[in-house]
Amino acid sequence: MNKEKAFEYGCEVLLEKTTMEKASGVDFPTDAYIIKYKIDEKECIDLTRTGKLSSLFDMYYDTHGKNVIEKIEFGRGNRDPKMWGMKTPPKKKRLKG
Repeated sequence: MNKEKAFEYGCEVLLEKTTMEKASGVDFPTDAYIIKYKIDEKECIDLTRTGKLSSLFDMYYDTHGKNVIEKIEFGRGNRDPKMWGMKTPPKKKRLKG
């Protein structure tokens, strides 16, 4: 899934075609969803953020076709979504006097 396509739907794909262990990490934001789908009989798992669950469904339905989505569930992250992706500011050097 390309980032431009996800952006059009108001979604952000954090992990694509990953394992359940990686998608279940607690370092992800609380508004992330785990989506399980099948393409050519191969089960795939993505971790995706979205503001509306219907946008997430529409993105996968339009991209991969009907009858591919098996399950959409809440992710297991515990990070504040507002702070996700922000880097900690560098510490200021103190002048020694």
